[in-house]
This record gives sequence, structure tokens and C-alpha cells, in this order.
Amino acid sequence: MNTWRNASLAVTAVAVLALTTACGQDKGSSSAYGQTVGDAQPAGQAAGQPGDDGYGTGGGYGSGSGYGSDSDASAAAKKSAGQLAVWDSKKLGKVVTDSAGLTLYRFDKDTASPPKSNCDGDCVKAWPPVPAGSVTAAPGADAALIGQVTRGDGTKQLTIAGWPMYRYAKDTKAGDAKGQGVGGTWFASAPDGKKAAPAAAGAAAAGSADSLPGLSVRKDPKLGDIIVDKRGMTVYRLTKDSAWPMKSACTGACLSKWPVVAPVAKNDTVDIIKKGFVTFNRPDGLKQQSINCWPVYTFSGDTKPGDTNGQGVGGTWYAVTPDAKLVGAGK
Repeated sequence: MNTWRNASLAVTAVAVLALTTACGQDKGSSSAYGQTVGDAQPAGQAAGQPGDDGYGTGGGYGSGSGYGSDSDASAAAKKSAGQLAVWDSKKLGKVVTDSAGLTLYRFDKDTASPPKSNCDGDCVKAWPPVPAGSVTAAPGADAALIGQVTRGDGTKQLTIAGWPMYRYAKDTKAGDAKGQGVGGTWFASAPDGKKAAPAAAGAAAAGSADSLPGLSVRKDPKLGDIIVDKRGMTVYRLTKDSAWPMKSACTGACLSKWPVVAPVAKNDTVDIIKKGFVTFNRPDGLKQQSINCWPVYTFSGDTKPGDTNGQGVGGTWYAVTPDAKLVGAGK
């Protein structure tokens, strides 16, 4: 009995030491996404090609699926999308994602008026329906387009402009869109529920920042070196937050003005401090990137790359230096 208790205490001590090392000591996490605070590491990349049956099931998803097993897929299918976000993809255009940065899809064999899902049986193993419930529209999107439909099994599924929303089992990390075009019937959804489509050539040129890494550094003429996301949008920190224990003071309505930065792969950054580069699993269910254990955000008042309209707002919001310090706040 003593041997078992000692072993248990040793495992607990190792877990605490690992987290402390990531947040507050010199060594950062060694995983691709950094260490995840309060949850499991992101799943590995799925292998294989989509099927051609129109559902993209490829003969069913067992242990070889992107979720790792049917039970994993079932668990993922029960997760709410939470705070929706919009990913500006150079190839696909504006794409809706869930709070973890996973792409949401629509199915051509469904209908929007009236809303109806025609994906069931084996189809839902490859395309888990997104549950309705605690879902918030992406900043700038029309909240009136968010709805729900009752599926054949009685569960409620998220809809956007009437179209039922799904995830894809082979998408395993933020930014994946492996379901695009599968079977000629599955497409990433735009914020208005339509199929995501690239912007016109002129607009695309203005948004060429999509080719940037997930997080990188831009030299601002007034603020100096500051961190920007893959869209070229300024990244901010809130002085009321804390790094250890990691805590965010921006909740509820605050998040509509200050959307969290979704998790970014550590190898998808340039010139950013790697210490404390961890995913923060917030109490509200959102997954948020942190830099040196500080949660980071963007600002809805910034409308184009290069904007820094959030700098100094309320005396609490500031742009972030490459080593995660606040610009102009003396901290």
C-alpha cells in the first residue's frame, strides 16, 4: 500500500513540475503546440485519403481516424463550438472555426430552408455534427444567423443561416481544412453560411498577410517590434490577467471585443519567445494561446493589418513584444 501511495505521489509531483517548468522556469514545453494547461495534448495527424462516397467516410473511421478511435470521435462530437472565429485563408477565403480553431463544414446534401441534416449513420463518424447550445457568433458576424436543427436522433445541431455545421474527423489541429471538397459535397463554411470562397483579386492582395506564420513580429513605426497573428493583426495582453496561475480577466462580453488568439503550433512562429508557449484551457471552454504563460488576444477594433487601435485602451490593453512584455505599460 505504501509503495502504491509513494508511486502516486511521485507521478503527481512530476506533473506539477512539468507545468511549473512551462510557466515560470527557464525550460519551455517541447511539444509542437507547447504544453496544454488543464487538458490533453492535441491529437496527431491522421493518415489516409478521404473516401469518394459523397460522405467522405472512406469506409468508416475506427482507430485510424483523425480522432484516434470511434469513442474519441463520439466525445469530440459532443463538444460545443463555443466562441466562433473567422480564419482568413488565402486559398479558401473567410472560414468559420470553433473555439479550438477547427474548421466548420456544410454538406451539399443537407438543406437550409427548412434546415435538415442528411448525414447520419457512418457519415457522422467522419463528420461529427456540431452540437447547438453555448455558441457565440464570431466577432463581426451576424449573430442572427446562428440557429439549430433537431436531428433524427433528437439531438440539436448548430446551424449557420440554416445550414447544419460539422467538423471533419481528419482535421486534428487549428488551421486544418482536409475536408474541403471531399466527395464534391463537403465545403468549409463562410460566416454567412455560404461555401467559403477566396476574395476577389484586389481584396486578396490587401489581405496578403495570410501567408504569415501563426505568430510573428512586425516593426511598427510607433510601437517598435510587436507580435502579430497570421493575418497580420496586432496581438495584445491585458494587465489584469496573470501568468502563474494562468488566469484571464476577459470574460463574457469582453471577448466580443477582444477575441482570444487560438492555439498556434510552436513551429509556426518566427522570432517569438518559446518559453511558456502553452495552450490555456479557459473555464469558459475556449482554448487560448499564451506567450510566456500570458494569455493573448486580438482587438475587434483593428480592421486591417497594421492597425493598433487597441493600444492603451482602458489603460489595461497593450501590444506585446517578442518576449511577451507589454509595449508602453512599464511592465
